[in-house]
Amino acid sequence: MPQRVVIVGGGFGGLTAAKRLQRADVEITLIDRTNHHLFQPLLYQVATGGLSPADIASPIRFVLRRQRNVRVLEDTVVDITGNYVTTRTGTVPFDHLIVATGATHHYFGNDHWEENAPGLKTLPDATRLRATILEAFEAAERTGHADLTFVIVGGGPTGVEMAGAIAEMARHTLRRDFRTIDPGAARVLLVEAADRILGSYPEKLSAKAASQLHRLGVEVWTGSLVTEIGHDWATLRRGDREERLATVATVWAAGVRASPLGEALVPLGAQLDGAGRVRVSPDLTIPGHPNIYVIGDLASIAMDDEPVPGVAPAAMQMGRYVADRIRGRTGKLFRYRNKGNLATIGRSAGVADFGWIRFAGFPAWAAWLGIHIFFLIGFQNRLLVMIQWAWNYVTRNRSARLIVRYDE
Repeated sequence: MPQRVVIVGGGFGGLTAAKRLQRADVEITLIDRTNHHLFQPLLYQVATGGLSPADIASPIRFVLRRQRNVRVLEDTVVDITGNYVTTRTGTVPFDHLIVATGATHHYFGNDHWEENAPGLKTLPDATRLRATILEAFEAAERTGHADLTFVIVGGGPTGVEMAGAIAEMARHTLRRDFRTIDPGAARVLLVEAADRILGSYPEKLSAKAASQLHRLGVEVWTGSLVTEIGHDWATLRRGDREERLATVATVWAAGVRASPLGEALVPLGAQLDGAGRVRVSPDLTIPGHPNIYVIGDLASIAMDDEPVPGVAPAAMQMGRYVADRIRGRTGKLFRYRNKGNLATIGRSAGVADFGWIRFAGFPAWAAWLGIHIFFLIGFQNRLLVMIQWAWNYVTRNRSARLIVRYDE
């Protein structure tokens, strides 16, 4: 009788595990609260009108349509007990369980900031933020008051890419679209608590990234803390000085917290770290449960005294590893192989760190472009994004600049 494998989460880790088990004698049930796989690294492109939602997402059923041993359920898992997962609509039994539900925004005890400083984790996040950004320019055109300040909190790759994209859009894409205001006069602030942006990158690349942002007109505030956020303002502290800024949009890119589903594993003996991630054994299982795996952003594990980062390549490597263990193909412990880090800044600049080689500028942007297109799910998405980016590069146009309101 085939083994029953339940995968919770259709992100990079869960989908990779499912596809790796295509030829195995197993019955797979993949459960996700949405019906689509989302390429999260490109959400900021949707938020700034460079791409449409369908360009970076694919229906999970379509991705797995030729895999006959997979059943896909759009549902939400609320509990895990014994050899069953409980969803909003029933229970699903398993012989092996893979939990890959990712992460969400982390406001470090200030959850009330979320309403006024949204993060980017889902398509609704991106489309709402796109509407907020574009509506700020529309409102300025109506009133004639062009005092536009955008604040991006967090100097990691997401914050750096978001700040560069907003600045690029304001200074180039929208330059000739308005008659009353000058969009290029918009102020874009990137706020980072540490002493440099892109703290996981070598210092030279961090400095190059800061220089590239400055050329786009982005103000980079390092050593700065956000102390409060309101509907149209944010209070920042730099050293002993505290300043309240009027804002039209504040974007949160300062931290992530693991999916709440990790807490459902605590009664089974799992331990959580400070960010809510599940501490896993070297084989990615939870202690005492060799058939329950936790992978991706939800897993907390270190390699050579360094935590495995919450990035797509790590989740995919974990997905392949646990699938091979379920198939009996490996008895080794999990080993993460860092393939490098990339961040893009505006239209044609970026930084790249592959360990053995590091570079910046247009070559880094081109490498980022090629790798991201390669990892998109589906040939159609790759082709559409490649064409869209080529058009955007030549014309500086961001053709998906649509304000869509769901409350009207």
